[in-house]
Amino acid sequence: MKTTHRLPTALLAAACVLAMSACAGTSSATGDEGQGQGAADEVRVGYFANVTHAAALVAVGGGHFEKELGDTALKTEIFNAGPAELEALNAGAIDVAFIGPNPAINGFVKSQGQALKIVAGAASGGAQLVVRDGIDTPADLAGTKIASPQLGNTQDVALRVWLDDQGYTTDLKGGGDLAVTPTENAQTLQLFQNGELDGGWLPEPWASRLVLDAGAHVLIDEKELWPGGQFVTTNVIVRADFLAEHPETVEALLRGELAAIEALQADPVGSAKLVNDLIAEAAGKPLAQEVLDRAFANIEFTVNPLAGTLQTVIDHGVQAGTTQDADLTGIYDLRLLNKVLADNGQETVSAAGLGEE
Repeated sequence: MKTTHRLPTALLAAACVLAMSACAGTSSATGDEGQGQGAADEVRVGYFANVTHAAALVAVGGGHFEKELGDTALKTEIFNAGPAELEALNAGAIDVAFIGPNPAINGFVKSQGQALKIVAGAASGGAQLVVRDGIDTPADLAGTKIASPQLGNTQDVALRVWLDDQGYTTDLKGGGDLAVTPTENAQTLQLFQNGELDGGWLPEPWASRLVLDAGAHVLIDEKELWPGGQFVTTNVIVRADFLAEHPETVEALLRGELAAIEALQADPVGSAKLVNDLIAEAAGKPLAQEVLDRAFANIEFTVNPLAGTLQTVIDHGVQAGTTQDADLTGIYDLRLLNKVLADNGQETVSAAGLGEE
């Protein structure tokens, strides 16, 4: 089986995005046995070169996807943040994406539930608000400039909601009591080091890089804001038409993801090295060992999508002004995941009434 890796290419025009979303709506994303067309000749998977996407990195680099896909060719594409990845999915440029919950919700809502399904989780935790010296309380943030990875991505929404809860006014154009400035993660590090940013609400390993490489400190660890410290950082979504046509291929990917997460849990040192090697391949430089260790300590790798938290996620998106309020019923199709879990003698997971399980 051939595996091809590539960095993002220019996406199709907006008209094509809308057209593909409409086309996705013509297919039923049931994944029922007998409804598909057999294994796909090729599957295109998107993910980030981030520790929060370690399940994807290990599944690719450790050969777990390759083993399970058999004759299906795997192509991969690396993204910086979820909204761009969602655009690629809607345009038909990728079939499967490891992505945060907010872009997944946006894609589901804007397509009236027709474009995609969440088929699994991948990670919980691993996001922090890290800031410069002199910012020790929320009150110290007035007049500052704080980064997020991209407008409408999961950390961007978390930042805006938390600031709103603290009594700050912000807007989507960087105005208000302080400026929220969506910025590519690598640029955030450089701008922070240059004194042009005061901090950022960032996923791992970037939160750890600002702390250990640039002298930032943690103002808020997002897990402190969630019951039990669990919140979805990364889900696995699939184009609805691809799921309907090739459930066999999606199931193979889920088997590969589960194997990768088991490897992350059984051999954290070896898995962390593999993740770091792949980050270096994508970014041109590996993470320092202390950054890698800190980042891994902040994340729980799990195929459970924590569906019971999703209503809170959409409520946050509405509060932040980046998501429309909507009924999320049907966003999950966890049947293939639960089949894989049952086949491996593991406990199945719940869709919390928001889809098939």
